[in-house]
Amino acid sequence: MPNRSSIMVSMNRLSTEQRAQIVGCLVEGMSIRATVRVTGAAKNTIVKLLTDLGEACAEYQDATLTDLPCTRIECDEIWSYCYAKQKNVPEEHQGTFGYGDVWTWTAIDADTKLVPSWLVGERTAEDAYVFMADLRSRLANRVQLTTDGNRSYLSAVEDTFGADVDYAMLIKVYGEPEGAGNERRYSPAECTGTEKRKITGYPVKSLVSTSYVERQNLTMRMGMRRFTRLTNGFSKKVENLAHAVSLHYMHYNFARPHKTLTKAAGGYPTTPAMAAGVADHVWSLTEIAALLD
Repeated sequence: MPNRSSIMVSMNRLSTEQRAQIVGCLVEGMSIRATVRVTGAAKNTIVKLLTDLGEACAEYQDATLTDLPCTRIECDEIWSYCYAKQKNVPEEHQGTFGYGDVWTWTAIDADTKLVPSWLVGERTAEDAYVFMADLRSRLANRVQLTTDGNRSYLSAVEDTFGADVDYAMLIKVYGEPEGAGNERRYSPAECTGTEKRKITGYPVKSLVSTSYVERQNLTMRMGMRRFTRLTNGFSKKVENLAHAVSLHYMHYNFARPHKTLTKAAGGYPTTPAMAAGVADHVWSLTEIAALLD
């Protein structure tokens, strides 16, 4: 039997095609260890590729996703954790970002399904401002904006958009948990109603929605093992979580045809980036991997 180290592929010998195979595993929700088993690449090789390619994807999208023709934006935050769950974080790491709860702020264009901005950070007013400032800098037009009831958005939107936005909050009302003694359940409490609250400008009430961005949350949990609930597939380092998110959105925006967009285009495969006018074809995994060349 050959020595295990002899069949592992080192980073400096990975071809673009081999990188593409690894990328394909990662963006389809496979864990690092599962990717090792499928591709034969060493764990450290895959982590190094994720780090380098994640940075390249972030840089490419930062430069490309500008002057966007979006008119209707939805925003939300999705929870995950790094290193350990908040209750298990050691005393010496309490209060340090990257240990415990981590929130990823996301925005989606309801029309093109493009994700123009995201931020891996904390659920604070400071990070809400950073996220909104980045989103505002990428938009070419006045937009209708919808967020959930997180009050951090109020000052962040005012400080970044000013009066140049039609902004509303969609506030959900939840019922009491079911069961004797209201024991905790893995599923969230039932949503019993919503309130659409106008904040700034003249938002069209019928378009006040967070349905698309909430569906994007599911796409994230399905496409990144680190976001899957009730598993041991969490990130050990917050930097690696950020790299995984950048790679995920590179694939989602540029390489994954969207069913609704494709149907609207008469069956021609169409990605969110194509619908937004920042790409002219469906990217291949090889093209994504080649960002490192």
